[in-house]
Amino acid sequence: MPEQKPWDDATGGGAISGAGAGGAMDLAMDEGTTLEKTPGGPEGTGPTGRPRSLWSDAWRDLRRNPVFIVSGLLILFLVVISVWPSLIATQDPLDCDLARAQEGSRPGHPFGFDGQGCDVYTRTVHGARTSVTVGVLSTLGVSLLGGVLGGLAGFFGGAWDAVLSRITDIFFGIPVVLGGLVFLSVVTSSTVWPVIGFIVLLGWPQIARIARGSVITAKQNDYVQAARALGASNSRMLLRHITPNAIAPVIVVATIALGTYISLEATLSYLGVGLKPPAVSWGIDISAASQYVRNAPHMLLWPAGALAVTVLAFIMLGDAVRDALDPKLR
Repeated sequence: MPEQKPWDDATGGGAISGAGAGGAMDLAMDEGTTLEKTPGGPEGTGPTGRPRSLWSDAWRDLRRNPVFIVSGLLILFLVVISVWPSLIATQDPLDCDLARAQEGSRPGHPFGFDGQGCDVYTRTVHGARTSVTVGVLSTLGVSLLGGVLGGLAGFFGGAWDAVLSRITDIFFGIPVVLGGLVFLSVVTSSTVWPVIGFIVLLGWPQIARIARGSVITAKQNDYVQAARALGASNSRMLLRHITPNAIAPVIVVATIALGTYISLEATLSYLGVGLKPPAVSWGIDISAASQYVRNAPHMLLWPAGALAVTVLAFIMLGDAVRDALDPKLR
């Protein structure tokens, strides 16, 4: 009987080596499977491997854009103090004392006082409500009216398109400031509604032109032609296929125009035909401070600075949204 070596047992050295090789192979296969199941997919796809939509791509780009983050935080702050100005300004903006007129900064009144002895800090904070209200409501009205009229003209074409084009040409020929002087000079109300109505009246043609061109481009795509061939109604094609793919340019232009509307309200109030006292507005305060700019420049500095920062924030937001929604920049 041959002598049995210590390594020649039932398992054998070869079996041990095979088990080791098999274990290494199984481990490699497990790692490969794990890599295949890692969330995410190729460039342009989501976690499930499906292609990402325009809106998901845009939101992904916006979250990485510092311009969007900075402008968004500024606008969020403006919205908060517009809704709850008492959070950072506890005094009444109409509480004035002529004995303190044109005085500079002092404890409790960091921005000083205006020509009527009103606290400039309090009036600057409360003036944000007027500007944000006018800007947001004007933008909503302009986008709704211009988007609907322009979208219908681009979709149906024909006489409707021709008539709308001629109407927009007439409105484009009206100077905005001159039109405001004529339209608002006969209004005695001191609320924001006449100013909003005027901005919507003269602002919708720009959005209508953008919406018309975007709808004309979208309705020529293959998926719209396929929906039409399958018997889809006009309303279904507009709501389900054309509007979601044509609304991006309207959003971009409306976001940028929002800052312009805030500046227009301040301009009209400065000229005395927009908001009127006792309303609190940056335009009113800038107009009142212009005659004291040499003796008390702080009266002009703070409301004008707040107006400039607000308009810049909305324009920056519009630029960031445009960069995210423009497929040519990808």
